[in-house]
Amino acid sequence: MKQHYSTYWLFILLLPVLCYTISVQAQTQTVSSPSGKIKVDVGLNSVGEPYYSATFNGKPVVGMSKLGMITAEQILNTGFKVTGSKKSTFDETWKPVWGEVAQIRNHYNELELNLQNKSGLLDITFRVFDDGFGFRYGFPKSGDQTQTLTVMEEMTEFRMTGDHTAWWQPGDWDSNEHVYSTTKISEIDAVSYLNETAISTQFIPDYKSVQTPIAMKTAEGVHLAIHEAALVGFPSMQLKVDNAARKFSAFLIPGSGEWRKAGIQTGFKTPWRTILISANAAGLLESKMILNLNEPNKLDDVSWIKPAKYIGIWWEMHIGKSTWDLSNQSDMQQITGSTRRPPHGATTENTRRYIDFAAQHGFTGVLVEGWNTGWEDWFGKWREDVFDFQTPYPDYDLRGLAAYSVQKGAPIIVHHETSSAVTSYEKYMDPAYKLISDLGLHAIKTGYVGRIIPKGEWHDGQWMVDHYVRVLEKAAASKIMVDAHEPVRPTGLHRTYPNLMACEAARGNEFNAWSSGNPPEHECILPFTRLLGGPMDYTPGIFNIKFSEYKATPNDRQVHTTLAKQLALYVTMYSPIQMAADLPEHYERNMAPFRFIEDVAVDWDDTKILKAAIGDYIITARKAKGTNNWFIGGITDENARTETISLDFLDSGKTYEATIYEDGPKAHWKDNPTEVGIRTVVVKKGSQLTMKLAAGGGFAISVMAK
Repeated sequence: MKQHYSTYWLFILLLPVLCYTISVQAQTQTVSSPSGKIKVDVGLNSVGEPYYSATFNGKPVVGMSKLGMITAEQILNTGFKVTGSKKSTFDETWKPVWGEVAQIRNHYNELELNLQNKSGLLDITFRVFDDGFGFRYGFPKSGDQTQTLTVMEEMTEFRMTGDHTAWWQPGDWDSNEHVYSTTKISEIDAVSYLNETAISTQFIPDYKSVQTPIAMKTAEGVHLAIHEAALVGFPSMQLKVDNAARKFSAFLIPGSGEWRKAGIQTGFKTPWRTILISANAAGLLESKMILNLNEPNKLDDVSWIKPAKYIGIWWEMHIGKSTWDLSNQSDMQQITGSTRRPPHGATTENTRRYIDFAAQHGFTGVLVEGWNTGWEDWFGKWREDVFDFQTPYPDYDLRGLAAYSVQKGAPIIVHHETSSAVTSYEKYMDPAYKLISDLGLHAIKTGYVGRIIPKGEWHDGQWMVDHYVRVLEKAAASKIMVDAHEPVRPTGLHRTYPNLMACEAARGNEFNAWSSGNPPEHECILPFTRLLGGPMDYTPGIFNIKFSEYKATPNDRQVHTTLAKQLALYVTMYSPIQMAADLPEHYERNMAPFRFIEDVAVDWDDTKILKAAIGDYIITARKAKGTNNWFIGGITDENARTETISLDFLDSGKTYEATIYEDGPKAHWKDNPTEVGIRTVVVKKGSQLTMKLAAGGGFAISVMAK
């Protein structure tokens, strides 16, 4: 009797838990990836809150995480009932206009849940791939009426199942140009970024927040990355961090006034919230899920979109050889530390010199910065109508140089620094793009340095996200390719708008010229974080690594790599446009290693990640478009290492000539960065190469079919 009595009370005590479990399970649906290795459970808990969780190879990777939205008009995160659900499967293979591979398989299983509470309607759609999953919210119409909604908060959670190692940068609303930190989730704290002085515009209101993409590694070696895809019509998502709970919560960058996050209408669907999942680091780099979650190409004619290698009047301003403005009163001298007044860089004579060098060495673009009036009155000022993007300085023959560059096969890439006076740029875009088109040119580099005008908007808010898309659409109408600097982080939109050739949206190579620079691990982190959303214009190829002749006083500013690593970046840092960023005279003094930059492709049929560890090293092989030629790049952090690679990806029965560009025996990123060795060997499928990488070093190999 005593045993039955205790069992009775145990049952009574556990009854609420059992009821809760039954309530959850009764409303839970599972959607798996095509292979079944990723499974996502989606449902409602006992109070009608939507949630999801996920497993990878049978083990939890995302704990029970809540979902929902709060608008000024509707509370859409609790009290729901499921009014409908639908499962489907999709499988296609599509060909990108340009990319890392010739074709991409888009294969997923989908679950759509239709929810309703007393406040309104909400749809949540999950797509589960073999390399991760994405989900988004839909705001269905009720009847024929379209309702305007004011989004106040997004309630999405990402609850991790352990205290993973994370690679992150702070939740800055205005800049993505910070170095990365490597910590446990429990240790994320961005207060140290208060000391950052090299970024002119930044705003970090919450030191327990991070930007996406954030990459993570579990104790068992599983790799994860949280980001978003198809960011259109909505603010960028950052993540608030709960260190103790190992949980991230979505935070939307606000609009003007900071009380609202977005204005939308019923019928709208949010960007996808994405989680990449892989058994190793290489799998993150090989994933095409973010691209697959974007809409297909919207442009009818893409014949004018051409991947390119380019040079330009750019690095010489960053190191203080010349200046952007004609008056020689550049405020940028405050950054370079120069006490002298350098000459104007974008002169007719200097531009022709760059065009001639580009044509001689097979480059198909020449960037020119500082060609237009206004530079003497822009830096550090916050006002409109600094630039009209049409009026050249008197020492720059705009029309003559445009015609000459087209004739030489190296068309000018026109620089549009908006100074973040975006209302002004919107006013001038149409005539500026018409001018470019009339000149026979097809590419611009945009810039958004400074605080956004209109006041109260942020680089990553909804208003600016809409602006970036308008630029792509207007540029496409004039057959103009876009290389965007200081924009929001990319989210795979180059599938939909293939004229979006590259973005910066991260700390680029130029920081080495006038700040503490980029640590040697930086380029070993970027591909696993920022580049997951799209290619980056990192501007590699610096040969004069210490550039001592241009410094006003001796200092430790330099590029934090070896010369061989600068070559390797053309392979490991993917972009369909790659800059040879150094000065022509520095290449002319080092033509042997420069040969690799001449040879390396920028468009690819295939990509293999041979070895990788986040923050430590990457070895990548890529097959040039329409050829049997391969290019291999390997880079390391501050640690020297020896790696053996197998060439088992080569075609059987063929021989190849491999030209190897490698760190010299005494090379070191700080002590001896320019020592490089070049050798040639004959290889075939299955050949093995043992490569020694110096501290902060790397290697580059061209593998040409004989």
